[in-house]
Amino acid sequence: MNTIINGKLIYAALAALFISLLAGPVIIPVLHKLKFGQNIRDDGPKSHKIKTGTPTIGGIIFIFSVVVTMFIMAVKFNDEGMIALYSFLAFGFVGLLDDGLKIYHKKNLGLRAYQKMLLLLIASVFLTYYGYKNPNIGTNIIIPFWGRSLDFGKLYIPFVIFYYLCVTNAVNLTDGLDGLASTITILVMTFFTIVSYTNSHYTLSIFSAIVTGGLLGFLRYNSYPAQVFMGDTGSLALGGAVAAVAMILKAEFLVIIVGGIYVLEVLSVVIQVASYKLTGRRVFKMAPIHHHFELSGWHETKIVSVFSIITVVLCLIGFLSF
Repeated sequence: MNTIINGKLIYAALAALFISLLAGPVIIPVLHKLKFGQNIRDDGPKSHKIKTGTPTIGGIIFIFSVVVTMFIMAVKFNDEGMIALYSFLAFGFVGLLDDGLKIYHKKNLGLRAYQKMLLLLIASVFLTYYGYKNPNIGTNIIIPFWGRSLDFGKLYIPFVIFYYLCVTNAVNLTDGLDGLASTITILVMTFFTIVSYTNSHYTLSIFSAIVTGGLLGFLRYNSYPAQVFMGDTGSLALGGAVAAVAMILKAEFLVIIVGGIYVLEVLSVVIQVASYKLTGRRVFKMAPIHHHFELSGWHETKIVSVFSIITVVLCLIGFLSF
């Protein structure tokens, strides 16, 4: 049985990888032709101005790859891997709406903040309710390093809704440099592939492997200098995938460890806004924190490399903690 699953994981990752590689040269020219170019923020780093017009909504490349590969692997509609896929697609759809409005208005302004949060909240409520009612998940959450789980009872629902909102927005904030969100999430999903497999969540490990493979293929076009951006379509989908996999494993707190870069990105924004409103001063040159390092003279590729090394270390710590 284990040999069969091992083979499925490898075939799944390779299939997703090759589908992404093949889809890129087809989809990217279409995005160019439709003029689905990225509008760069006026308050962003000046060096990013040259990226104006680079096609966005590129997340559909790996989303397509993941969906096709999941059906090739013949995963049943109610399996854990499919639940994670539904989360992946639900949050990706919210991102697609946001990206679509940005393109329509020709500005870096899509859904209003309250509209975006409302849609994310709706998706979060449905997925949290699934976890709450599923007897295999329940209201217990594993506490890293403790070796036990804690029963959240009725607090499970508000906690996991908040958790979903945090994770999806954190991955979204991380998508600010060429290949950054892709690379970090490849490492995080590789971690969850191993954890899912070793804990007998086989369809979940297949889904995680497929996302990893799809992102590896996408990185061919998203690494510096990027030929395409994933957009909110891709980053919110990835946030939904990470959040759902960890929820099914009852390992929501584990995301804080292995997704430490996501956490750092969110904290940098919170600290920056709070500091400016309370004291009128900024802690960072620009938030999220990857822009701080960029304005400090670090090249994009160096930031991606350093953040990736940190994530590898955090994943190793994650293995020790779970």
